[in-house]
Amino acid sequence: MSRLVRVAMTQTRNRYEPMPDTVDGLASLEGELEAIRAANVDHHLELIESAAEAGAKIVGLGELFPAPYFALEQRPGWRAMAEDAVNGPTVTALKEAAARLEVVIVAPIYEVDPHTGERFNTAVVIDADGRWCGRYRKTHIPCGVNEQGEFHETFYYGASDGAPQPDGAVVLGTNPFFPVFPTAVGNVGVAICFDRHFEGVMSSLKKAGAELVFSPAITFGEKSMRMWAHEFPVDAMRHRLVICGSNRLGSEAPWDVTYPGGSYAVGPDGALEDLSEISELILVDAPLGGLAATDPAGWEIARNRRPEIYGS
Repeated sequence: MSRLVRVAMTQTRNRYEPMPDTVDGLASLEGELEAIRAANVDHHLELIESAAEAGAKIVGLGELFPAPYFALEQRPGWRAMAEDAVNGPTVTALKEAAARLEVVIVAPIYEVDPHTGERFNTAVVIDADGRWCGRYRKTHIPCGVNEQGEFHETFYYGASDGAPQPDGAVVLGTNPFFPVFPTAVGNVGVAICFDRHFEGVMSSLKKAGAELVFSPAITFGEKSMRMWAHEFPVDAMRHRLVICGSNRLGSEAPWDVTYPGGSYAVGPDGALEDLSEISELILVDAPLGGLAATDPAGWEIARNRRPEIYGS
């Protein structure tokens, strides 16, 4: 069955321009967090408009898109940027845009749970009529050092707790850590950045019925980028998925780490052509209708699996 869905992803950077030149100057941002959020949300609303004009039916935004990547250091003030994943300012603006433009939106934000006060790195899925579908909380949280800098994500948020979805969510599957969301374009899953390295993530999403998986990331460093080009094609082939990996593009003051972009989408038979004429957007036609077809290589991975002999 032929079912092509035009998919867009953003690859951009922090758009709040009055950032200080030095890390010491970050203290001057006290009281400016809402302005930072607004600048980035407005920028992404423009990109969503451009994607919709180009025919996109679903748009995936970048990891923690309403802010610069603040986890390069430990600074408690950034915790105040966390927001409600159901009715916070970012999600409210995106629900309106989704309904107006008739596009599905996958929106990764910094979440604070209003009931527990716990913080998470979360992606919210909004359907093409503006309906809130549900949330995915990042399940693996990194903390370490690479060739370009440090990352202290565990200082800002924890790993998914598998908590029940809020009222109104509609999800597929029974694993609370890996929900899949039925939308106007198909069944959508999310694996945020570091999650992509772990073998059980894509298989769990596939088991729950995913067809299209977004993997928004903030990826930098020599090894990270070298492996970035290889991880998604293997998973897309193995699980017969379309996987869309988006990365930041550009340098963000005052840390001046360069994010190299390199966003791309891949299906079970290989890379999908980028049709976009805008550097901050990736645009592909995803062959969702062909995911159930016979593998042209004759591999039939799912049929030939032998789970009873794997592991101990």
